[in-house]
Amino acid sequence: MLNKERIKEAETNVKTYLSEGLLKKESSNPDAISVLIKNAKESILSAEKLDSTKTSDLWVIVCSYYAMFYITNAVLRKLGYKAGEKIVHQVTSDALIVYARKKLKESMLEEYENAKDEALNLAGLRADSLIESFEFEKGKRGRLQYTTDDIEKQSKAKTSLKRAKEFVFEMEKFLASLRM
Repeated sequence: MLNKERIKEAETNVKTYLSEGLLKKESSNPDAISVLIKNAKESILSAEKLDSTKTSDLWVIVCSYYAMFYITNAVLRKLGYKAGEKIVHQVTSDALIVYARKKLKESMLEEYENAKDEALNLAGLRADSLIESFEFEKGKRGRLQYTTDDIEKQSKAKTSLKRAKEFVFEMEKFLASLRM
């Protein structure tokens, strides 16, 4: 679960990114959003194919992460933000926490409307968990791409693909719920 320190760190970082131009406020661009969604889906399909053919556990993880990365950037673009070219993965991760977390939680609450009291807790935990899975995969991709043996990669690849599928599914629903 995202802890208060990580959320505060992301808030501080985003202020810095905005002032340094690493993250820019920009009007929503439907064409860019479509391309990012297409890239996310293509990355999932690539990960599934690599997994089913046992071609490369490393690239299942990398493709799974990139599916999450692309869909996150689609959400950020819809919300009016665009990550620059420097430290783009960290900027994306922090901006996801700052700009999408609360809206994602609210969006998920609508799905659980019949049990509002329980849903508030569940949606908050689920939104945090979903965003945290992006952070896990970002870190894993970096570590495993350079330093892990094949047996460990296979196990982690399955987890990465599962997380990416869930993440992309939920973020697509979230994107559709944004009215801008």
